[in-house]
Amino acid sequence: MAELVFFSGTMDCGKSTLALQLDHNHAARGRGGVVFTRDDRAGADVLSSRLGLRRAATEVDDATDFWDVVVRLRTRGERVDYLVCDEAQFYSPHQVEQLAALVDEMGVDVFAFGITSDFRTRLFPGSARLIELADRVEVLQVMSLCWCGSRATHNARTVAGAMVVEGEQVVVGDTAAGADVEYEVLCRRHHMRRMTSQVARAVSGEPQTLL
Repeated sequence: MAELVFFSGTMDCGKSTLALQLDHNHAARGRGGVVFTRDDRAGADVLSSRLGLRRAATEVDDATDFWDVVVRLRTRGERVDYLVCDEAQFYSPHQVEQLAALVDEMGVDVFAFGITSDFRTRLFPGSARLIELADRVEVLQVMSLCWCGSRATHNARTVAGAMVVEGEQVVVGDTAAGADVEYEVLCRRHHMRRMTSQVARAVSGEPQTLL
């Protein structure tokens, strides 16, 4: 039976790496698949991981109709047994419903990967709908760590080194230092305190342990 599976976690927990591995494993067994992504850190039409792995992918935008894409491919005689959907938090609820329909009506396996909540700790609409509709929600077991060493559970956005909790929900950035907009994973305690690693260093003058 086909399934809609949502693999969720914070940034830096290996979602895109797992998406690439899963696509490789299914393709190696002769299954036909399509890889989708949206707003990948490496640019359009690519799915990349922080380990340096990458492959070409179909870019999703607000007008993408997953049902229509699969129908057109199958009409041309191409096999579509599964979809890998990275950065699924950026999909609209309606697009998530299209993915669910492909599972139920066409028997296409859908493997969606994304973070659940934004820098304000609010659920992304796409992630919320995936949680509501998925056959399974898998929380990735590779732990992201806060600067204090605790398990990271929240994503923080920083602009010019300062953590912000207001603004557009979707602003593309990275966890790499030097970007205009940076993201950092924090434990709940330090997210609530707005204490990023940079703030902690400024307070103590040296790398921190638990406060």
